Amino acid sequence: MRRERELQALGGGDIGRTKAQVLRKIREALAISDIPCDALRPRDITDFARTLSKGKSPSTVQNYLSHLSSVLSIARTAWDYDMNRDVAQDGITAARHLKLAGKSQSRTRRPSLDEIDRLLAHFIETHTRDKRSLPMHIAMTDPMFSSRRQEEIKRLTWEDFHEADMTQLVRDMKHPGQKKGNDVRCETPPEALRAMRLQLHRKGKIFPYNSDTVSRRCTFACKFLDIDDLHFHDLRHEAVSRVFEMGKTIPQAAAVSGHRSWQSLQRYTHLRKTGDKYDDWAGWECLEKR
Repeated sequence: MRRERELQALGGGDIGRTKAQVLRKIREALAISDIPCDALRPRDITDFARTLSKGKSPSTVQNYLSHLSSVLSIARTAWDYDMNRDVAQDGITAARHLKLAGKSQSRTRRPSLDEIDRLLAHFIETHTRDKRSLPMHIAMTDPMFSSRRQEEIKRLTWEDFHEADMTQLVRDMKHPGQKKGNDVRCETPPEALRAMRLQLHRKGKIFPYNSDTVSRRCTFACKFLDIDDLHFHDLRHEAVSRVFEMGKTIPQAAAVSGHRSWQSLQRYTHLRKTGDKYDDWAGWECLEKR
């Protein structure tokens, strides 16, 4: 927890950007990092959670505690720190009982067609004024149909796309127990390919955009347009929900989204079969005349 090499040792040299950022923040800015391991007590963990909860959601606090726990869990055996192995778990359990930490609630927010059209018009206008700007109108269209996460989008390549069977290899797909090498071949809906073809290049990365910038631009645009509580990640929910609304089965939806567990798709199945709301969508004309 105190040294960079120990952070790197957690993941064999690559622990993931988010985890590294959290551990650095704990080390550099939070009081718990000054407590010697042999003096650490469950209450210190709970006080740490209480401090975080003043500005962060219970799910974010839970993430911080999980990353801290992963360090403490091997500190005694791997680095010979003198500490009680139960300290972290007892403190985290108390934080959960006090509602300071907990799992995030599943979001169900989906954009309406009106919101999609307003965002699209805004991004097209912005890019028309400055061709050097990030083409957000393209960046937002693909996940509406492919269901790709923002981190996955930037890794998609033309070389990994097989048009013959309409599949795309999604590299390092998010998975709680496998940070690297979780490559999954997913079906590509025809509308997602249509979005891909808005790009003029046919080699290398399909969407060579910084994922943080994409998310930030979406957030700013929603605020500017008075679109409440819509995140870029909600476009993934939109894509999966659309598959079910078109009458597809759970296995068919999983083939697109890449979910390993069908149980995780259960929250989408309550939707009624309503057809495809993007039939005759005027947005395609606006996109393809650019």
